[in-house]
Amino acid sequence: MADIIPFKALRPREDLVEKIAALPYDVYDRREAREKVAGDTLSFLRIDRPETQFPEDYDMYAPEVYEKAREMLREMIKRGEFVTEDAPAYYVYELVMNGRSQIGIGACASVDDYEKEIIKKHENTRAEKEADRIRHVDICNAQTGPIFLTYRKMADIQAEVDKAMTKQPLYNFTADDGIVHRVWRIDDVQSIEAIRAGFAKVDAVYIADGHHRCASAVRVSQKRRKENPGYTGQEAFNYFLSVIFPDDQLFIMDYNRVVKSLNGYTEEEFLDKVREIFETEKVGDAPYHPVKKGEIGMYLKDTWYKLSVRTEMLTGDPVRDLDVALLQNFLLQPVLDILDPKSDGRIDFVGGIRGLEELERRVHTDCRAAFAMYPTDIHELFAVSDAGKLMPPKSTWFEPKLRSGILIHSLED
Repeated sequence: MADIIPFKALRPREDLVEKIAALPYDVYDRREAREKVAGDTLSFLRIDRPETQFPEDYDMYAPEVYEKAREMLREMIKRGEFVTEDAPAYYVYELVMNGRSQIGIGACASVDDYEKEIIKKHENTRAEKEADRIRHVDICNAQTGPIFLTYRKMADIQAEVDKAMTKQPLYNFTADDGIVHRVWRIDDVQSIEAIRAGFAKVDAVYIADGHHRCASAVRVSQKRRKENPGYTGQEAFNYFLSVIFPDDQLFIMDYNRVVKSLNGYTEEEFLDKVREIFETEKVGDAPYHPVKKGEIGMYLKDTWYKLSVRTEMLTGDPVRDLDVALLQNFLLQPVLDILDPKSDGRIDFVGGIRGLEELERRVHTDCRAAFAMYPTDIHELFAVSDAGKLMPPKSTWFEPKLRSGILIHSLED
């Protein structure tokens, strides 16, 4: 049922890919992005974050900023730093982090599938964040950052991936953060037909990461359909750039919480409140990372505690039974009065990639307590999406991150 197609990738020259490939645009704040590209003439971050090419106080959403992105991309193509494939292909994309391999397929997914909810989401998007990427895609006439999708593993598709990986890769490099990136091209007709037919048997595809990029690509497609009422459905703007991973390949890390206020409680009073809600065990000075679902590590006043969810707290609902939802609904909201974690300045979120030491550091600097979460499981994500529901904000942290600029989907037919 899923329409996942090959495409004519715009991609870096082999000898330049390591210098061009960049982490996603939303990994950096404005200052970090500016520092990252200072003096760099190749990093794709310049194109994903074109405001870095203007004075610090320049309006980053001004029309000329997006025009600058298009100009830089076209200059790189003109200089031969990017090449365009002659024929549509799929791409096997392998990332290796700390010795663990994660392998997906670079392809284009259907806007119609997104609108029919064959491609399912688990997060809402914010209009202002969408607007930025809509303008970027529309003006550059290209999708530059792939959407991170996942599906339940299919043997037929995996067989073609395994076969492709016996050949010499197009790209094989280690980024400055230690992540290994390898890419193979699948361009023979038989393998392309087998992969497309395999995805046609997939009932549902899920957005793992990149909800705003995905929604923006869909909005651009809708805009262009209105501008071209005679469209056939085969135009490039009817599809969006993706890398699609089988469910057994993904690595989800914890997405932890820190709070800056105890809502007027002393540490001792707050601990008493926690004990009323969770089974609470004092662990000691060593950081405590939960070892299973239903456990939460809490750092309070230089001490770690293990919090265990009580059976009566569980409802059978795929959203309400998530550990992040249980923490929010039973402790953060009723005790700390944090009603909307998306907008309340008293809570912050720390990706598991930073380690539990970062939670301790925050408590010693600008926060009062920290909560270490057990990672959300990919099948919990499937259950929420299949139920047509949404996860609480900051429920999942996927690593490693796909690089922008390795595979680009041009909207020029």
